[in-house]
Amino acid sequence: MTRPFRRRILYIPGFDPIPPRRYRELYKREGAAQAQVSGYGLEFGPRQDRTGFGWGVRGDFNGRNAEAEFEVLIWADIVQNSMGHSIAATYGQLLHTARTYIGSGALWRLMRLRRGPVIAALYPVVVLIAQLLLALLVGGLTGWALGRLTGLGWWLGLPVMLAVCWAGLHLWRRLDGSIFAYYLMHDYAFTAQDGGAYPPALEARLAEFTDRIAEVMAGDWDEVLIVGHSSGAYLGVSVLADLIRSGRIPAAGTPGRPRLSFLSLGHVVPMASFLPRANRLRADLHDLSASPEVDWIDVTAPGDACCFGLCDPVAVTGVEPPDRRQPLILSAAFTLTLSRQKQRSLRWRWFRLHFQYLCAFDLPGDYDYFTITAGPLMLAERYARRQHSPGRIARPVNRWTAT
Repeated sequence: MTRPFRRRILYIPGFDPIPPRRYRELYKREGAAQAQVSGYGLEFGPRQDRTGFGWGVRGDFNGRNAEAEFEVLIWADIVQNSMGHSIAATYGQLLHTARTYIGSGALWRLMRLRRGPVIAALYPVVVLIAQLLLALLVGGLTGWALGRLTGLGWWLGLPVMLAVCWAGLHLWRRLDGSIFAYYLMHDYAFTAQDGGAYPPALEARLAEFTDRIAEVMAGDWDEVLIVGHSSGAYLGVSVLADLIRSGRIPAAGTPGRPRLSFLSLGHVVPMASFLPRANRLRADLHDLSASPEVDWIDVTAPGDACCFGLCDPVAVTGVEPPDRRQPLILSAAFTLTLSRQKQRSLRWRWFRLHFQYLCAFDLPGDYDYFTITAGPLMLAERYARRQHSPGRIARPVNRWTAT
């Protein structure tokens, strides 16, 4: 009996405080839907390697079988700790983040790439300021009315105004599960807190991820696939660059060595790499783009307003080396791979659309997350004859290029 293709996937989430079981349930639900549309078979189950959190999947693609084991590389605890701020501290983050992006000139250069993600970045700033102004207005009117009615004037009006304003801000925060203003503010503030440099807690976690990938590379796999989504894409760049520089993986083509592949999805690399102290990330982009040890495919979509669609993360950052060999820039082409009905159902649902790369397409093209992760072809083999998608943006725009 022919041995099935064996793949190990290590998934790096974006800035997400949600427990990793969400990704397992998403994969199972959307994988079953995609299998029904595309006519292949997927079976979900446990893994042999129970390290960390993950799941297993078996694929049957016209008689060609594959086995895959997922593992989520977790940094949700770091995200949660960065979000545990008071209302006043969040407004302090707003001022610091705005000063960082505006003062460094990054904001204006980001707008020269894609306006969608810049608008998404401005969204929490505008909403939080509007919430504060509305709370002050309601508080001021309430305090003024009570002061007039009681004859105590500002002696009563001022404390009432402050109390009502504070209560209004607390109410807005409780509603943030639907508005996402606080969540997005914490996200951008986390990136900007040290001018683009990784904070110590994140550096330590990236070192753990690097060790884990090196350990997995010693296993009996045909391919080890690293998947990074959203801000997890640039974390994946740094982890893989560290791994290669450390010399802990055999050279490409070594007999018995699994192929190391990297799939970046919906990246927001410029949000970090355009900041003045992101030297480490810029060096990682430079080194990884020239490395023969990894096959790197980058998938975005212009229709995803939360990512820098078709922006080559290495080229636009201004760190493209002369011997650059990757990444290959591909479009998920939402306007072609999602039916009009599906597109209408996702209209204005920016966050859901940002996760579409991990979901089923009802008009699938050559990008299919489930054939990539559960199918019998390596990532480089699947896209061996592809060129960059039309519309790729590769002009260097970044002011800060030091590595």
